Amino acid sequence: MKAIYPGSFDPVTNGHIDIINRASEFFDEILVAVMVNLKKQYLFSIEERRLLIENAFKDNKKVKVDTFKGLLVDYMKEHNFKAIIKGLRTVTDYGYEAQMALTNKNLYKEAETFFIHSEEKYSFLSSSIVREVYSHGGRLSSYIPNHVEIALIEKMKTEKLANDNI
Repeated sequence: MKAIYPGSFDPVTNGHIDIINRASEFFDEILVAVMVNLKKQYLFSIEERRLLIENAFKDNKKVKVDTFKGLLVDYMKEHNFKAIIKGLRTVTDYGYEAQMALTNKNLYKEAETFFIHSEEKYSFLSSSIVREVYSHGGRLSSYIPNHVEIALIEKMKTEKLANDNI
């Protein structure tokens, strides 16, 4: 059985990677679906996010990466997915994700959501926390893979240069 793990991944964190690796023990294929949420402003482009995730899973043949815009259930129907993986960190996550699971089920009756609770060491971690810690000079090595940290440093330098030239 194959499953889809949707998210914005701006950037992908060790918490995301942990959920994907653990889910791949139960599913034959995990498609990491990098999405666009019109309510968010992104640091990395959708293509950059896709490449960072592909690099993180270059040795795991069960993990594929794709991008999409629109409703998750439309993508699922088009690509014959029925299982959704969602990582949970807190009770707040559960409230939101349960609402989304019920909405997805209402829109696509075959959709089933599988929740995987984060490891305790990642229960506070989010992409926005990573960006915030970095912006204040904090260490990132336990939050994101090395290649993501390098990309983040480069991206922030480019953003700073662009802002300095305004």
